Amino acid sequence: MTVPRVLIIAGSDSSGGAGLQADLKTVSALGGFGCTAVTALTAQNTTGVYGVVEMTPEFVGQQIDTIVSDIGVDVTKTGMLSNASIIELVAAKVRQYNLQPLVVDPVMVAKSGARLLSDDAVAAYKTALLPLATVVTPNLYEAGVLFGKGVTSVEEAKEAARVIQGLGPRYVVVKGGDRLGDSAIDILFDGEDFVEFRAEKLDSRYTHGTGCIFASAIATGLGIGLSIPEAVALARRLITAAVSDGLSLGRGEHSPANPMALLSPQLYGE
Repeated sequence: MTVPRVLIIAGSDSSGGAGLQADLKTVSALGGFGCTAVTALTAQNTTGVYGVVEMTPEFVGQQIDTIVSDIGVDVTKTGMLSNASIIELVAAKVRQYNLQPLVVDPVMVAKSGARLLSDDAVAAYKTALLPLATVVTPNLYEAGVLFGKGVTSVEEAKEAARVIQGLGPRYVVVKGGDRLGDSAIDILFDGEDFVEFRAEKLDSRYTHGTGCIFASAIATGLGIGLSIPEAVALARRLITAAVSDGLSLGRGEHSPANPMALLSPQLYGE
């Protein structure tokens, strides 16, 4: 049996709700085979992040080398890349092994709006990694960082997408979520045309890991041969199900979305 081999280069979430744990669940749920290069370990749960240990760039590179040399890679997805040195290392490995298609989830800003990366790491994203990306999936805060000012409307999201696409990625998906009006809106831009993906807003606390799930679903979709718009549409369907069928775990404000949601009816015979 042939399955798409998805290389996930990201940080570990010890609670299992986000990071490479959510990535692996998503890839498996959609029929892919996930491999990982771990960039950082975190001690976290639904109430917060309590510790971070970053891997060395050399060890991140060694993980990538060993996967490529044996299992092989059909599509690559990046998540948390915690500093400029790791970002530059990942970009070098993408070029060395032609790790395409490449889906970049630019984990720069938390849902709270708190910056997670230093200015030199943001600069490394812009100059080293984004020019190699097939698709980049910033949330509104991250789009604002890359754009240079806040994004609060659909028109500003489109303007930001133009600027970000000018940095080199083939496609940009600005994830507006429930912050751009009466609908949940994501905006896809290919350098010429915009596609707006709209759905009903979901009033839910089950949102931890949604960015990871979304980008990993796009990557797996590309691995099974979907076009970018088709892969984004697939990711949107999964996110809607994952949030609607979230997991009531932990005491924090945000509980995990459920990347296995589309499998649940089959698993339980419903």
